[in-house]
Amino acid sequence: MKPKVLVVDDEAPNRAFARLIIEEAGYEVLEATNGKEAIEIARKEKPDVILMDIVMPVMTGLEACRILKEDPETFHIPVIIITALGDLNHKLECFKYGADEFIIKPYDKNELLLRVRNLFKIKSYHDLLKDYSYILEREIDERTKELQEAYQKLDLAYLELIQRLGRAAEYRDDETGEHTKRVGKMCRIIAEALEMPEELIKNIEYATPMHDIGKIGIPDKILLKPGKLTPEEFEVMKRHTYIGADILSKGAHPVMEMAERVALTHHERWDGKGYPLGLKEEEIPIEGRICSIVDFFDACTSRRIYRAAMDVEKVLDMIRKEKGMAFDPQIVEVFLSCIDDILKVKEEYSKNRKRGEKDEDLQHNE
Repeated sequence: MKPKVLVVDDEAPNRAFARLIIEEAGYEVLEATNGKEAIEIARKEKPDVILMDIVMPVMTGLEACRILKEDPETFHIPVIIITALGDLNHKLECFKYGADEFIIKPYDKNELLLRVRNLFKIKSYHDLLKDYSYILEREIDERTKELQEAYQKLDLAYLELIQRLGRAAEYRDDETGEHTKRVGKMCRIIAEALEMPEELIKNIEYATPMHDIGKIGIPDKILLKPGKLTPEEFEVMKRHTYIGADILSKGAHPVMEMAERVALTHHERWDGKGYPLGLKEEEIPIEGRICSIVDFFDACTSRRIYRAAMDVEKVLDMIRKEKGMAFDPQIVEVFLSCIDDILKVKEEYSKNRKRGEKDEDLQHNE
């Protein structure tokens, strides 16, 4: 396909002279009689070079040049301005409107062809670069998509591993591990009600189920004791916070980093009387404060080998009384406002209970 040159001039003899020179050199010639017509043809035909006179009816060559250079579809087409004025100010004016070259009338045949060929080469390089950039962008998009898919799969596998790790401790004192699932779902409800960012909400949902992972390191005789722990035994039990944080430490994933904080702080109290560090108020990370109240509620309303599940209203009264003492006052209010959704989670993730089994049938040994 021959390269195209658009010749724009309102005088037919001038167009014919330019056509003769350009066609002889092997180019296809398009014609326009004014700036407006030139813009229409340029947008439709995408010529390789435009040869534009300045003084024309309807629209001047300089105005047409400005419009073409502002259009993303035509800005890359080189424009040669044909002018009778050769002073510096006029040349600067042409460049101001976006002209790539200019020729002073009357022009020489060889000069015209030299300018056209040079600009055609520049246009060819630009087109080649544009095509290469397009191919490169597609390649990058495809590779980026593949990497995103691979990362998503890896992230899902990592989160599944985290969930399984969180349930590991529960299999020692809760046969089903449903407690960890409920804690994660309930904590998500609280985080959503607090209008946290979605990424943080997701991390809280996945991190909080690992709050008791440290129980793996607690002896069975203490962990499974069907009765109240002695002060000495309770001191051993408290170590599960440090053990859990140690197990989860140095994790590179944001969920693992948060899980370490949750494991360490979910037994801290708002008034500073909790363990293991005696943190108070906002010294306790928000995920630890959320997990604290959720863990308390779910543990109290769930059956244990040493007691039956406590009545929901009784537990809610206990939470109200501990507002500002054990629990963050704001989170208590949010928790109570979300109780219907929390109870739905409780029901949904307690379906493993044997049909017909009642809490009253369980041993109650505080």
